[in-house]
Amino acid sequence: MYIYNVTINIDESLHNEWLTWMETHILDVLNSGKFISAKLTEVLVDEEMGGRTYSVQYTTNTREDLDAYYKEDADELRLEGIKKFGDKMLAFRTELKLIKEFYPTNTRN
Repeated sequence: MYIYNVTINIDESLHNEWLTWMETHILDVLNSGKFISAKLTEVLVDEEMGGRTYSVQYTTNTREDLDAYYKEDADELRLEGIKKFGDKMLAFRTELKLIKEFYPTNTRN
C-alpha cells in the first residue's frame, strides 16, 4: 500500500474558500480511480511564514496506480489549485510505502 501525501500551506485570507474547494478537489482526485481513500488533516504547528498548513493523505493499493495518477491526472488536477489560489498556496508532495501497520494487543478498561 502507498500513501501520496500532499502538504499545503494556505494564506489565512483565503483559508475558508480553500477549505471548501479542497473537499471537491479531494473527491476529484479520488474519482480518478487511482486511490481508495483520503484523509484531510490540519498540521498543528505555528508557521513562521503564516497561514495554515494541512496534509492530505491519499491511499492507493499499488505503485502502478500511483504512477498512473501522475501520468494521467496529476498535472490537470494540480493546475486547478494553481489557477485558483496562485502564490497564496504552497504545496509539496511526498510518497510513502506502508511497511506494516500495528494495533494494540490489549485494551484498557
